[in-house]
Amino acid sequence: MKIVNAKTKYIKEVVPELEKRFGYDNFLAVPKIKKVIVNVGIGKLEKEKEKVRDIVESISAITGQKPLMTKSRKSISGFKVREGANIGVKVTLRGKRMWDFIDRLNNIAFPRTRDFQGIKSSSVSKEGDLNIGIKEQIVFPEISAEEAKNIFGLQVNVVTTTNNKKEGEKLFRLLGFPIEENNK
Repeated sequence: MKIVNAKTKYIKEVVPELEKRFGYDNFLAVPKIKKVIVNVGIGKLEKEKEKVRDIVESISAITGQKPLMTKSRKSISGFKVREGANIGVKVTLRGKRMWDFIDRLNNIAFPRTRDFQGIKSSSVSKEGDLNIGIKEQIVFPEISAEEAKNIFGLQVNVVTTTNNKKEGEKLFRLLGFPIEENNK
């Protein structure tokens, strides 16, 4: 069985199906994926430089791109966060890296996830974007489970050009995202 990459599948299968399903006259009006954002909150680990460096290296290996440190905009005493403190690591993927990441997510990471039952349809927002939480970074092939010093979770946001849930959900299903069927 030959695995077709996500971009080729989008062009050859998804676009014609969405044009037919939703009645688009122009292929440029068909919803597409704009970007993928991979985010890890480091919160309490800010003072542990070794763990933060490990997270940055892991995210860099997973995405193939150097991550950006996100800083807090204001101080919140209840969370012991000061303004300007590093609170997260994020990468925004576009173009070829985005399509490669989607391929690895669907074909490698999801099947390697323990007790994975599929993505809940509630993970697709009313704007048609997909938000997924991944519990362990070791489901990606770039990270060796034996060599991983710290296990951490990450959030993946797939942003589309559509503006409603129905079209976004159909786009993700056609691209091969394992979204559960609604049994309502």
